[in-house]
Amino acid sequence: MLNLDILRKRLREGFRPFVLVTTDGRKFPVPHPEFVAVGKGVVVVLHPDDTSSTIDALHIVSVEDLRARKSR
Repeated sequence: MLNLDILRKRLREGFRPFVLVTTDGRKFPVPHPEFVAVGKGVVVVLHPDDTSSTIDALHIVSVEDLRARKSR
């Protein structure tokens, strides 16, 4: 399980876009701190189409840096 304090620290201190990876391999991009909310045991990620995903913190296995898109 990802320590949610690590995620909160990442949001507070010099935010860099990231992807949350879950136990089943799904990936949830977080391009900006306004796209995520961290609770006591859940994380909510907002998507560009105004939908959201609620993820049980027990199922988050890693946080990966989100690679910036290259402009053409």
